[in-house]
Amino acid sequence: MKLREYIRWFENILTICVFSILTIFPAIEIFTRVLGRPGVPASPILVQHMTLWIGFIGAVLATRQNKLLSLTRVPLFSSDKVFNNGRWIAKNISFVIIGALFWGSITLVMVEYDYPIQISPGVYRWFIQLIMPAGFLLIAFQIFLKSSTDNLYRLLMLIIGALFFLIGNSDVFRDSSYFLWISIGFILFSMVYGTPIFIGLGGLAVLFFWHDYTPISAISAETYRIVVSPTLPTIPLFTLAGYILAESRSSERIFYLFRAAFGWIPGGTPIVIVFLCGFFTALTGGSGVAILALGGLLFPLLKKEGYSELFSLGLITLAGSLGLLFPPSLPLIIYGVTARVSIKDLFIGGLVPGIIIALVIAIYSIFQGYTQHVERQSFNIQNIIKELKNSFWEVIIPILILFGVFGGYTTLVETSASLVIYVLLVEVFVYKDLKLNDMPRIVLDCATLIGGVLIILGVAMGFTSYLVDAQIPMMLMDWVEQNISSKYVFLLLLNILLLVVGCLMDIFSAIIIIVPLITPLLSLFPDIHPVHLAVIFIANLELGYLTPPVGMNLFLSAYRFEKDMPTVYKATLPFFLLSLLIVLAITYIPFLSLGLLKLLQ
Repeated sequence: MKLREYIRWFENILTICVFSILTIFPAIEIFTRVLGRPGVPASPILVQHMTLWIGFIGAVLATRQNKLLSLTRVPLFSSDKVFNNGRWIAKNISFVIIGALFWGSITLVMVEYDYPIQISPGVYRWFIQLIMPAGFLLIAFQIFLKSSTDNLYRLLMLIIGALFFLIGNSDVFRDSSYFLWISIGFILFSMVYGTPIFIGLGGLAVLFFWHDYTPISAISAETYRIVVSPTLPTIPLFTLAGYILAESRSSERIFYLFRAAFGWIPGGTPIVIVFLCGFFTALTGGSGVAILALGGLLFPLLKKEGYSELFSLGLITLAGSLGLLFPPSLPLIIYGVTARVSIKDLFIGGLVPGIIIALVIAIYSIFQGYTQHVERQSFNIQNIIKELKNSFWEVIIPILILFGVFGGYTTLVETSASLVIYVLLVEVFVYKDLKLNDMPRIVLDCATLIGGVLIILGVAMGFTSYLVDAQIPMMLMDWVEQNISSKYVFLLLLNILLLVVGCLMDIFSAIIIIVPLITPLLSLFPDIHPVHLAVIFIANLELGYLTPPVGMNLFLSAYRFEKDMPTVYKATLPFFLLSLLIVLAITYIPFLSLGLLKLLQ
């Protein structure tokens, strides 16, 4: 037990240290640039590589807390009171796959060690990459400990792992297509029983590379390449800022300000909820943040004001995914990194469509306010001024983000780091909602979410690499060229595909896997702008969260408000149809995505 506690303490301290480097180094760059002095040598490169560290450390924390993203709500890595064959198989498959990923990553580190490259003075790339095998080893350790309380089953897990290690080093099964497809079937079966998404994708990548006699270290190489992308540090930094705000009382202050400003309009409170949830979703990047974090406050409030339960449930379920088109949207950042499109242009392109979605839902809320005869508040300018004073330092956050990103004074990473420091100072020293000793807990919670996301990005990139090597995009391009000549038919099929993908996959792995398959098709339809395609992509995946029968927000809402799924389907149907019409408008009216971009160029 002491060893486990020591490892846990070390993981926590390392997480806090890495996040500190991520935040402080970009801030130092701004300060030294203003003074005309040199900053920390190779600071941007070090910050990029700390993203790799926070990804793997966070994945270890997520495994430890059973918070890795999966297709089921029941955590896989917990001891079952009653033995379950399916879950037992899933645990063993997960252990075997993590072992293979560990082997691939340690192989990569050994190659890098033999041919060392410095990323900054005195810091070698192989040393930074050590976090990958270390992370996989700690994840395997957590899986082993949580697999069962019975030492016999744990011993059996080790024996199964050793058996598959021997199979992996043998060529007997490599050429067998039967073994390949049976193994794929077992991986998909295990995901149904709770194997985390990143392990399932990693397992598929391992299988395909192994079957093609390609070193599985290629997966770790692709993980390293995507996670140390120059703009990816913005993901943990913006998310940390959002977590700090969510832990404070900022949501209440902003809510009361918007309520004072819009409460006199029929449907005023729902309008407030639309913009409030959009604000927090854009910052945290988590589609379910409004449902899980704010639902307990907002749902009873809507019912108290006289809105029907179905309308209230549907609105909050929808609001859980609003904001994914607003800066600093994490899906837009990941899309930009994957498709190599300017993130600044994506922020501009997503702004108008995001506002249109929010406005249409707001107008529908006004209609509901009339039809449900909800009592309105009186307009009071002094009350608005009072609430504005109370929330001023938080209301200006979007302005600070836009000023930093589009003003050209700071890079995107420097803007996100500055925002973390700003939010920390405001919530601890101005509003005093939080104390400094609350920060370690918030950092660890944030790292847990970030680890679950970044580890998916990494292994999904390995799987995508195989698809590219197998020339899947070229085959898809040939099929489209032979069968689809109309741009509009192509966009319609793309909408259908993305809605299905948005239902079945989380938005981050969907971007990493699908974008490299779709973007080459732009050469067949040159009048589709890359920014327009990106907005179509994110808008469809955002709607996928709400698409029956398995949209993620539908399950989150049923879980949070203890409702059965038919009730959730009925409540969200009007919002789904409205959102679908908007997505079609975004798809077929490029001006909505490109008008502001062309105006600013």
